[in-house]
Amino acid sequence: MTVLIDTKSGEPIYNQIYSQIKSQIISGELKENDMLPSIRGLAKDLHISFITTKHAYEELEKEGFIYTLPGKGCYVAPKNTELLREENLKKIEKHIEDIASLAASCNLSRSDIIEMITFIMEEEE
Repeated sequence: MTVLIDTKSGEPIYNQIYSQIKSQIISGELKENDMLPSIRGLAKDLHISFITTKHAYEELEKEGFIYTLPGKGCYVAPKNTELLREENLKKIEKHIEDIASLAASCNLSRSDIIEMITFIMEEEE
C-alpha cells in the first residue's frame, strides 16, 4: 500500500490518506481482507500524528471500506457492490458536471454532447 502526503496541496492530511486508501480498495489494488498498516506504523512512516491516521481509518471504517479486529489490526472489508456502485455513480456525476461546464464554454448543445457520447459508446460495443 502506498500513501503519499502533499503538504502543499491544502487538502487535510487525514483526507489525503482516506482518499488514497479508498481509491486503492475500489481499484482492487488492495484486496478483500488485506491487512492495512497499523495506525501508529503508518503515522510513523508518514511522519504525522497517529491521531491524523486514526481519523482517516475511522472514516474508512464508518463508510464500510475497512474493518477492525481489536488487538489484531485493520483490514480491507469485503466489497459491497452497492457501495462501489454508489462511488462510481458519484465519479460519473462529477465527470458529467465537468463535461457540461466545458461544453458550455464551447457553445455545444445538449444534442451535440449526446451525439458524442453515443458515438463513443457505440465504438466500445
